[in-house]
Parts: sequence; structure tokens; C-alpha cells
Amino acid sequence: MSYKKSSLMPVDVENLRRRSSADSEHSVDPEQHHHVPRRQSQTDWLCVGPHHPELGAVETPSPDASAHYFCHFTPKCFLTVPRGGHGTSRSTSSRCGEEGWHESTTKTTIRAENEVEAQREANNYKFGFRKWKGNVTEKPIEDRSDIIKGLYSDLSIVKPQEGPVVTFGNIVYVILFGWWISLIYFIICPVMFLTIFGAPYGKLCFKMAWYFIWPFGKSIEKAGDVVKRSVAKPPKCEVIPEERDSDKDSRPLLMSSPIPVEIPVPELPARITSKHWCRISTFVWLLLGYPVLAVVHSLACVLSWLLVFPIPVAKMNARTLTIVLLMAPEDIQIHRLEKTLEYETRVILCCYQAFNVYYYKYTVQGINIFALNMLPLVLFTLIIGYTDREHNVCSAEAKFTTAIASIIPLSYYIGMGIASISAQSNFAVGAVVNATFGSITEMTFYITALLQGHNAKTKCYEEVVKSALTGTLLGCILFVPGICMIIGGIKHQEQRFNSRSAGVSSALLFISVGGVFAPTLFSKTFGNLMCESCTNIPGNASLAFVCKNCHYDTSSADPLLILSHIEPLVYTISVLLPSAYLIGLIFTLKTHSHIYDIHISDGQGGHAHGAGHHVVHWSRWRALGVLIVSTILMACCADLSTENIEPILTHSRVSQYFIGVTVLAMVPELPEIVNGIQFALQNNISLSLEVGSCIAVQVCMIQIPLLVLFNAFYDVGFVLVFSDIHLWASIFSVILVNYIFMDGKCDYFQGTALVVVYLILLALYFFAPSPRSC
Repeated sequence: MSYKKSSLMPVDVENLRRRSSADSEHSVDPEQHHHVPRRQSQTDWLCVGPHHPELGAVETPSPDASAHYFCHFTPKCFLTVPRGGHGTSRSTSSRCGEEGWHESTTKTTIRAENEVEAQREANNYKFGFRKWKGNVTEKPIEDRSDIIKGLYSDLSIVKPQEGPVVTFGNIVYVILFGWWISLIYFIICPVMFLTIFGAPYGKLCFKMAWYFIWPFGKSIEKAGDVVKRSVAKPPKCEVIPEERDSDKDSRPLLMSSPIPVEIPVPELPARITSKHWCRISTFVWLLLGYPVLAVVHSLACVLSWLLVFPIPVAKMNARTLTIVLLMAPEDIQIHRLEKTLEYETRVILCCYQAFNVYYYKYTVQGINIFALNMLPLVLFTLIIGYTDREHNVCSAEAKFTTAIASIIPLSYYIGMGIASISAQSNFAVGAVVNATFGSITEMTFYITALLQGHNAKTKCYEEVVKSALTGTLLGCILFVPGICMIIGGIKHQEQRFNSRSAGVSSALLFISVGGVFAPTLFSKTFGNLMCESCTNIPGNASLAFVCKNCHYDTSSADPLLILSHIEPLVYTISVLLPSAYLIGLIFTLKTHSHIYDIHISDGQGGHAHGAGHHVVHWSRWRALGVLIVSTILMACCADLSTENIEPILTHSRVSQYFIGVTVLAMVPELPEIVNGIQFALQNNISLSLEVGSCIAVQVCMIQIPLLVLFNAFYDVGFVLVFSDIHLWASIFSVILVNYIFMDGKCDYFQGTALVVVYLILLALYFFAPSPRSC
């Protein structure tokens, strides 16, 4: 986009304001039209800066102040969806104008960088699609905020100092890294002096030792390099309104036109090939000093990179190892930065802070830094798990812990792969990918656990699987929306969401819970009441028997009851639940898609087709390869976790119910919880609630029928009959969530209520006795 530098006369500014206000008064209601008509002239738009909430302050009117679409003159894509706000909108839609939910919602224009990101945003609002917060395309660095730009700095730019260098993070650097790196330099320094030929590098080690003990506020420069390259920023601009022909005669004869100002940038001096590689001192340095320092800096680099927040320390050590220590020692100069510096210059190395809390947003090829750093854990788990069968190196409990933790990054890669393919494909492909791989994380664990229990001839693994299913259901309808309401409510006080779409999810949850627990209610009605021991006072027949540990048992009942009644009921429900899920897809995506009212438009009000150049992080084939590899590794980790869980189930004092409901159920869902929290922080609580509801519905309507289908082809003894504690906890949770979702608004108090109820249920599972089969 080209910038025009000009000035507006006061009369022209007033005319522009009047025309803008007149246009806003005659704007078309967005509910009657799918897009805003284009302006007649490009000059009616103001040239503005970044508008995305992550990229800086928004200079346009808030969407809450008006129910109309608001657009900016920018070639970016926009996604318009109903979302809660504090204002009310006028609704004249013929289809949903009389519905109360629509009166409390407003339209919000969500900016998307390109058509792929717009498709990803649209998929987030589609029922049955996995919600994904991260970008699937590479965002230009110039479009990002100053904070994000600083994360990707290579520590070669000196900026005007804004704050003190003595901070808590820098002091922690001295304790964790600075002292021992400096000590190594002090040790190598006399060694280089003793070689006589390495004396120049001894002086370098002495200077670097003092530098690494406190590198902040100092810069490493090359001697003689005096070229200071300032970073020029584009000036703010306004577009001149188009002059009409009638105004040409009234223009003054003499008017100064804008004069372009060119900033001279001095040319870099010609590179001179250094001859220090031919010196004897360089060979001595590469033989005695550099290898030791390479190990030291590599260790510091790896440690600081794994800790994420001190990544600047990793960059500083990597730059020192690859550039500074390979230069001629006489070319290296260390200077203390001036506090009165008013321009930016480029040097070899300059660091202001060792820790930055915003590095949790750091990505490499679109992969979050935490998911990237956990990949070595996956490899360690697989190597130790399959080579140390006798538990000589690690105990079974340690292997189980690492296997469960390895599922977290693999679940992240599966989610990103699904989002990447869906954003670059049509609806049919996206729906197939989400249905196929959306539940692969949980299904791999459930099937491997059932196979492990079948091979061990025990029903304990089946109870653990049922506990994990119930735990996923409870966590997704209580904990996930509750924690999102708390975090989002603290920041935004009160948040609104589309109660109609939430009502659809609640109805599906009622259908799901009713179908899943119908065989349980059937068994309690027609099963035999079994008690372990019944006692009575001898000689007193008037007193009733005292029985302990009574339960309904279908296994010891008439086999015809199971074969003729319970199994057909389970198969019938396993057909009806996916059918209800399919009907929900048709309802929300086809016949009643106006509930979500998804509209993609570019900055000028038209539909977005190819707006802007974009580079995807993962192509469709690469994403498919990542999905396949992650699924295979997920199956291996699930196999190791179920193989090493036996000591925990048999020797742990904690109830097996609690282990299944918490660890096995919620750990694989951590990436989804993070996505929900990020949506809530951006005041998009609708997607936060859909994250949990979507997973809960898929558990009941897809995963459980698939387990029944798997048991039909390979009998592992899985019977869809749950314990009483699972039955009543699930029913109570669904009723509570449906009550919370009724009014279409939420705050941190309602979120606290959901989390507290979830913790109460966890306490119930924690103190519950172990299942009889365990």
C-alpha cells in the first residue's frame, strides 16, 4: 500500500467528517445484507495503522458501539461473527428477528491476515471442527507489535534505553549462567597467555569474562566499523479527499506540494578478507580455547532454550559462539552503551534483558516453543520405554509419567495439523479430517488400555477407561468453561456469548449423556442386587439383615439378559448417537447456519478471495505427514503408559477412579484448554465454551460408539455399563452447565462456581474406594 504525505486544509477536514457521518447514518443494516456496499471513491477512507488487537492499539471505533459492519481500507481479510459485547444491536432479520438471543448479541469484525487465516477463523465457528487459536500462515514481522518483534531480534540492534538494566531477571541470569561462564573464561585466560602465541586471545578471554558476568547495557562491536544505520519508520499519513471539478477554480494559484525527503544511508565499506586464520595464535586458540568454550556456550544455550523465558541468553551464547569467538581478537571491542542514545544502530551483540515473559508466544515455523521443546521428551520416552523392559534405568512410575507427558506435544501437533489441512481445503475435506483425527488422541489410549486389560485378564483397565471417559466429559463441561470464564471475566468483567449456539451444544450434551448412560439405568432396573456379606443377630428373626457393599451385577445374572437385552441396547445406542451428531452437523452448518452467521469479507466489504500474499507454515502434505507420524508416536506413548500403569493401579493409595478422571482424562486435553483460555482473553468467550462442549459431545457421540464397534470386532470385554458415581456426576454436571448457559452472559463468579463443583467431584473420586475389579 502506497503512502501519500500531505496536509488537509481545515475546510477539507470538516467536509470529510460531514461526509463520513452522513455515510454512517445511511449505512445498511448488516443483517439485511451480507456485505457493505463499496465506497464510490477510495479517497473517502482514512489511512490508518494496525488494527488487530495483538498488533497494537485499535484506532477505530469499538464494534460494541454500533451494530453495523466496520471496515478499514486495507487489503486484509475480515471475518464477521456474532459475539458478545456490552451494547445491543437492532435486528431486522426475517429469520431470527423475534428471537431473544439475537437482541443481546452484536457483530464483531475479526481481522484475518489472508484467506487461509480467514478460513481457519471460520472453521472455529463450525460445529464439529476443532478450535485452533494459533496462526497457520506466517505473519509478516512488520505487521507485529513491538513486543513480538523484540522476541525475534537477533541481538544485533542497539536501541535507545528505556528502562534500567538492573532487573530481577538479569540478576537471576548472574546466578544461573553468568558466574560459571565468566569463570571458564578466567580459567582459559592464563592458559592462552602461557602459550605465548595465544596472548591476544588471552586478552580476549579476559574481556569476555567481564562481559558475561554482566552483559546488559554493553555492546560488542567490530573495530573500525563506524557505520551507524538508523532504522527509518514510515510517517503517519492521511489520504487527501478527492477534489471535485467545481473546486478547481477556487484553489489558490500557489500551493506548495509535498517534497519527498530522502534519508541518506552511508554505504558499507568493502569487506576485507581477514588474514587472522593464517596465524599461529588462531591455531592455538582453535586447539586449546575454542573447543572448551564451545561446550560451555552450547550447554548454556541448550539450558536457556529449554527454560523458554531466558531465550535471549541462548541467542547471546549462540551469537558469541558462531561470530564473536571466530573473529580476530583485535577486532573485538566492548563498549558501555550511552543512556542518551536517540537512534538505533547495528552492532555484533547487544543484550538488554535476560528474561522475557512474552516468550511463551515464541514460535518456530508456526510451532509453539513449549511443544517444540517437549519433542526430546518424546524421543527419550520411546527409547527408554522400549529398551529398558526390566526397569533397570527408570522405574515403571517414571516411564508412565514421561509417556503421559509426551502425549501433550503430540496432541498439539495433531491439532495444528488438523487446523492447517482444514484451512487450506474445502468443507468436505476439513470435516473428514476433523472426524478422523479429532479423537485420535483419546482413542489410541482407550484401545491400548483395553487390549492391555484383555491380555492381563483383568477388568481394572476397563474401569480406568470408563473413568477417563467420564473425566473427559466432566472436565470439558465444568473445568474448561469454568477456568475460561474466570480468566476472561477478570480481564473483561462480563462477557457475552451466543446463547442459541450454546443451547444447541447443551441439547446435544443431554442427548449424549442420556444415550451413554441408558444401559447403566437398564442394568440397575433388571440386574441382580449383589452383596458381599449379610449378617443378622442369631435367634432374632424380627431384625433385618445388615448387608455390605451391595451393587447391581449383570455378570452373574442370567446370560440371556446380557445377550438378549443389554448388548442390543448398546448397539442401538451406538448407532443413534452418531446419527444425532450428524443431524447436529446438518442443523448448524446447513439448515440453520444463520445461528452462527459467519461472513468473510475483505477490508472493503467484499468477499475475501486471495487477499494478500501468505506463506503457510505447513502445506497440506506436510500437515498430513505430521498427523500420521504424530498418530504413530501417540500410539506408542499410549502403549507405554498402559504398560507401566500397573504398579500405580495396584500399589497406589489413590483411588483408580481419581487416576482415570484426572491424569488420563485431562492431560491430553491441555492444548485445548490453552486454546480456550486464549480465546477468553481476547473476549471471545463463545469459542472458549465451544472448545469444551465440542470435546464432550465427541466423547459421547463418536469415541464411545467407536469403542463399542471395536469391541464388536475384537472382544475385549468392554460393556457400556458405568458405576453409579460416573452416572450421577455426569447428569448433575450437564444440568448445571445448561443452567449457566441460559442467559447468554458470564462472569468470573459463574466460572468459579463451575470450577468449585468440578473440584468437589474430584474430591469425591479421590476418597472413593477402588473399583471391585481393581
